[in-house]
Amino acid sequence: MRPATARPRSKGPPVLPLDGITVISVEQAVAAPFATRQLADLGARVIKVERPGSGDFARDYDETVRGMSSHFVWLNRGKESIALDLKRPEDAAVLRRLVDRADVFVQNLAPGAAGRLGLDAATLMGANPRLVVCAISGYGNGGPYTDRKAYDLLVQCESGAMSLTGTAEAPAKIGIPVADIAAAMYAYTGILTALYERERTGRGGALEVSMLEALGEWMGYPGYFTRYGGAQPPRSGAEHAAIAPYGPYATADGARVFLGVQNEREWEDFCARVLDAPRLATDPRFASNSLRVENRDALRTRIEARFATLSADEAERRLESARIAHARLRDVAEFAEHPQLAARDRWRTVDSPVGPLDALLPPVTVAGREPRMGRVPALDEHRERILAELNSTAARHSVSQGA
Repeated sequence: MRPATARPRSKGPPVLPLDGITVISVEQAVAAPFATRQLADLGARVIKVERPGSGDFARDYDETVRGMSSHFVWLNRGKESIALDLKRPEDAAVLRRLVDRADVFVQNLAPGAAGRLGLDAATLMGANPRLVVCAISGYGNGGPYTDRKAYDLLVQCESGAMSLTGTAEAPAKIGIPVADIAAAMYAYTGILTALYERERTGRGGALEVSMLEALGEWMGYPGYFTRYGGAQPPRSGAEHAAIAPYGPYATADGARVFLGVQNEREWEDFCARVLDAPRLATDPRFASNSLRVENRDALRTRIEARFATLSADEAERRLESARIAHARLRDVAEFAEHPQLAARDRWRTVDSPVGPLDALLPPVTVAGREPRMGRVPALDEHRERILAELNSTAARHSVSQGA
């Protein structure tokens, strides 16, 4: 389904912050590819190193995008692809030549593999002191979990995130790969920071990001709540464990309106202007947020008794008039048609081996700047060009040395 507002990205030579930066990434799955895709959108040249034959295994997660994987399309636009068997000396030498000329090297290989292949930070920076080296792993280097494989579900479990998600009866996996995304975004910002530091010092640097620690940072509120409150926040479905009223409430036409009251002023306005019950604001059971959370069931009964007389449209009109935050539950297809995205012109088209595909702009908007949302590559699509460049560089170097 193609949004009506989709249009090709603008033509012309964009000037982007990472123009001139070359990134070599031995990557697969989600975390490293999402980090490097952000760099490609900002203008970096990203060369993706894949396994011969099958490539990044995310290519085969599904075939829903006209035969391509939805994960791969999401994570890999704007990159060049070369297939190298890093256990073959000839291919390993190609990779080392690429890295020796690069600005950034990223890898999310299996635990211990980078060291065995000579792709550890000390070795690479010894040959290229300006190189920024980023390693992404499940659990980080050192400790009893170093050698464990880590997938998003498993890190959601180990971090405690899954214990907070779902209903009182059962935990649930978060519906998007949040552990991978968290690690990717910290790798992305870490790489940008290292490049900025290189501008000051002239030297590159090494950074490591683990999925466990990245998602652990996002667990800050429940961490403090548990450490100092004596018990973790309960699983509360679409409600909030520490705020009330917050979540879905049924209306007369069978719909559910989601709302959130954040402070006492909003609570008073909600009672007076939405519920037509100003005295409820000072009811001893509901006179503070903590009391409202403690008496959540009674509060829900009072709210839904009023909402049972209102359609969803009327409830939303009242909430908007009272300036109470609210929303309707949309499915993914409805999100793609969201009027706010259309009004802000957020859709573009990107090229791919299966033709033009719709893509959302990255969420950071800079006036006058269009991200470089390049082609999704076929496996090994850029081999000849990349090898020709290496050979040309080697020939020029040989002539220079001879002179």
